[in-house]
Amino acid sequence: MTVHFIGAGPGAPDLLTLRGRDLIAACPVCLYAGSLVPEEILGHCPEGARIVNTAPLDLDAIIAECKRAHEAGQDVARLHSGDLSVWSAMGEQIRRLKALGIPVSVTPGVPSFAAAAAALGTELTLPGLAQSVVLTRTPGRASSMPEAESLANFAATGATLAIHLSIHNLAKVVADLVPHYGADCPAAIVYRASWPDQQILRGTLGTLEAALPEAIERTALILVGRSLGAEGFDESCLYDPDYDRRFRPRSARAGSDG
Repeated sequence: MTVHFIGAGPGAPDLLTLRGRDLIAACPVCLYAGSLVPEEILGHCPEGARIVNTAPLDLDAIIAECKRAHEAGQDVARLHSGDLSVWSAMGEQIRRLKALGIPVSVTPGVPSFAAAAAALGTELTLPGLAQSVVLTRTPGRASSMPEAESLANFAATGATLAIHLSIHNLAKVVADLVPHYGADCPAAIVYRASWPDQQILRGTLGTLEAALPEAIERTALILVGRSLGAEGFDESCLYDPDYDRRFRPRSARAGSDG
């Protein structure tokens, strides 16, 4: 018996890995975060599966469900939205399960920042503009932020920022970032990336706050950086005909030219 933690992706039911789909189909028990995981994904569950929405449950109750399945010898598909490596609360669940001697596995999922970038049709790392992406958030009721992990500190690097769980705090985000990026820095908000009701707001740090509809209060990602919608960036050396690389060595081409 194993509890399989599965990243269910950003929202669209077809943005699910084949491994994740197959594990869901093989598990007689499915625990899913109902507030963010679309019900269409549950269609992969086998007939007669025990399906539990964990949105109203606390940690003790979730672990109790896993323990119950363990005692019955039943594998569990534990679904979380996006990818499990960030803000999934997977760590605390795995810690408790390991203490109980219950085996676990982890299957990655499509992260929300990747879905948001895809919705924008944007590469977040462009030559000469940005070569790093920082995944961060602002303090909230559930989690504080380490003192060194401030938006101002990240902004000082000039990296592209993907700011999660912070749409309610947009005014503070803008105030913290404008001194570093400038009010004219490209920015975007992607609400419910890949869902049918997805919305995209493009602008700058100076215009983003005024453009935000009151109805968007959660499930939205803020992206900030010079790479958003940029046109005048350098081309990568990777595909330059004069760039010597392992799979396209210049020496071999030079020899064939003779």
